Amino acid sequence: MAFDRTLVSSMLRAGGLLLAVAAGGVGVVAFVHQHTAEHIELRRQERTLEQLEAVLPPRRYTNNPAADTLQVRDPRLGTDEPVTAYRARDHGEPEAVVLTVIAPDGYNGPIELLVAINRDGSLAGVRVVEHNETPGLGDAIEAERSDWIRGFRGRSLGDPPREDWALRQDGGAFDQLTGASITPRAVIRAVARALAYYREERNRLFTASGEAD
Repeated sequence: MAFDRTLVSSMLRAGGLLLAVAAGGVGVVAFVHQHTAEHIELRRQERTLEQLEAVLPPRRYTNNPAADTLQVRDPRLGTDEPVTAYRARDHGEPEAVVLTVIAPDGYNGPIELLVAINRDGSLAGVRVVEHNETPGLGDAIEAERSDWIRGFRGRSLGDPPREDWALRQDGGAFDQLTGASITPRAVIRAVARALAYYREERNRLFTASGEAD
């Protein structure tokens, strides 16, 4: 009987130790996960702000556009899913909106863009966020590859007229990329649709909160 009590006591101590180790392990995992998630979110915000600064008017805003956001949904933005609009303000006054826009008809699939539109409806800048276009051809839409994407700055639906938002080879006002036409066509159409959306929704984009359908 004494042997049995000793055995039971040892088993209980071992079980308690295992529980303590398990609880400690769970606590460590939770701690690491929390701090890792915070670090990932911080890096995401920093990356987003870097992308926004690349397209927004140089420091004509006093807020943090990465934190002043609105979820919007409209087929003209290239998807049926909600996308993020970032608002830039100067002491509370509207300066620009950066729309997340999808060009669904790229050569190798959808192209994700950031389209920054000044308060007056002119383009502050356009940048490619993600794409799968062909290296050496379609990837020239990246600002690091060529200046083509920078050519949108200052343009609007009146400059050129809406009907001229096309490649020169199609009778429009925009140059194509060497060896590639499908990719720039997709980007031009997406940017024009974003401008049309902004023209109709400008007031609501700056005043709404939450999600604007």
